[in-house]
Amino acid sequence: MRVEKTMIDRMLLTDLTVSLPRAVRLQRLVSQLKLAFACDAVALLQHDGETLRAVAAEGLARDALGRAFVVGQHPRLSTILLSREVVHFEPGSTLPDPYDGLVDAMVGAPLPVHDCMGAPVVVDGRCWGVLTLDALTPGRFDAAARQALQQCQPLVAAAVRMGLLEQEVQALQRAHAMPRDDAPGVAAQGPTLIGRSPAMQRVLHEIDVVAQSDLPVLLTGETGVGKDLFARRVHERSARAKGPMVHVNCAALPESLAESELFGHVRGAFSGATSDRPGRIEAARGGTVFLDEVGELPLSIQAKLLRTLQNGEVQRLGADKPIKVDVRVVAATNRGLRDAVATGTFRADLYHRLSVYPVEVPPLRDRGDDVLLLAGHFLEVNRARLGLRSLRLDAGGEAALLRYAWPGNVRELEHVIGRAALKLLSRGVSRADIATLSAELMDLSALPGDVPRGQDRRADAVQPDAGGEPIGAGTLREQVDQVQRHIIERCLRASEGNWAVAARRLGVDPSNLHKLAHRLGLK
Repeated sequence: MRVEKTMIDRMLLTDLTVSLPRAVRLQRLVSQLKLAFACDAVALLQHDGETLRAVAAEGLARDALGRAFVVGQHPRLSTILLSREVVHFEPGSTLPDPYDGLVDAMVGAPLPVHDCMGAPVVVDGRCWGVLTLDALTPGRFDAAARQALQQCQPLVAAAVRMGLLEQEVQALQRAHAMPRDDAPGVAAQGPTLIGRSPAMQRVLHEIDVVAQSDLPVLLTGETGVGKDLFARRVHERSARAKGPMVHVNCAALPESLAESELFGHVRGAFSGATSDRPGRIEAARGGTVFLDEVGELPLSIQAKLLRTLQNGEVQRLGADKPIKVDVRVVAATNRGLRDAVATGTFRADLYHRLSVYPVEVPPLRDRGDDVLLLAGHFLEVNRARLGLRSLRLDAGGEAALLRYAWPGNVRELEHVIGRAALKLLSRGVSRADIATLSAELMDLSALPGDVPRGQDRRADAVQPDAGGEPIGAGTLREQVDQVQRHIIERCLRASEGNWAVAARRLGVDPSNLHKLAHRLGLK
């Protein structure tokens, strides 16, 4: 094919002279390349540890931008990544294509004999990622097209570099503001925060700004929104990134052991304390302690935590003197702590200390098309885990995900995709075929919360019996017990077996709920 190099140069150079948000710049880049090379799909993927993550794409399914392709599982991508020149895969190549079932023109179908080429994207002497082009017309990428792409590489790298400039400036500002010994190294690769919606971008920006201070941060939001990932981002973007991050699940701490776990103990403090032991807060010295579900802490422990925040010290159980500690506290809760303060179950002074900078994490239903990006991530994870050639959504599945209210948020989406993939395998789908998830397989209508957006989505809302009849026979007490048992069981399912969360939803004290569950035979 004939590719007019001057036209490509003019298109790409124009964008380099204007200020654009990074996502817009990269999306315009792939759109212009798709037009210039008259092909069916173009994708730009960033190298991230052992994976290549799509950051911009044109001509691929909407969930592609949420996928992370493990390099070792995709020989075409690994070949491009290891090269320093344009790589062309002949139409008859037998190497599996990572975009099988994802190209818009052939969604859900295996890619026929087609043309594919790609090039590494090298920024400042390092391989930042890869650029891939796919054409369903064999022979589209002839020698002239490959040469044109080779000549485009510096402009593609320049566009990527422009998108990184703002991030680099912010990193330099953080490094300049912190002592040399505390300059953060490369953070360990972990789960990634995925999302391009305005709500998500606003929160990420807010997190990145507050991370540079040493203020306590209180993350609020519904269960399942990923508050732990936001807490980790606070730590990794801070001057404490080289220090430890200690995660404490306050809801899982038995009251009898909470003080020892958080603040430590000395030998002989209680039966079984055979040696001195530092607590979780002390273990986070020089770093961050993340108090998840902080609203579940007993009042007695809240008083000691307040002292730590006020004075920067902890006192081990049984010790005479406090120990100075240098930690940053990030807390998270899905409770309304203001209401808990009003009812006396949470200390007002501790609340004000923790919520110096509150950040509300948006629920999944308020994040628009982010649900498809997250679905793409979980689809790719399950494809690799189950050894499938390809795993994708059909149009009905996409619509169902966008329509559903997601009371369990991202965690529920993860479970829905994993369960649907297993159902598909159980029905005999071949691992060598393109596996497609439909709305019927995900069965969202049978899950709590499948109601139109804007209506009551409480998982514990009680639905009256349609006929107005009692749900069982027996005495009044027996029928009341049966109703209570039914409500508790349903609330526990919606709370994923978390008794503390279920107690909050039902508006009862956790200890009373446990006693009632014992009486009803549920425990």
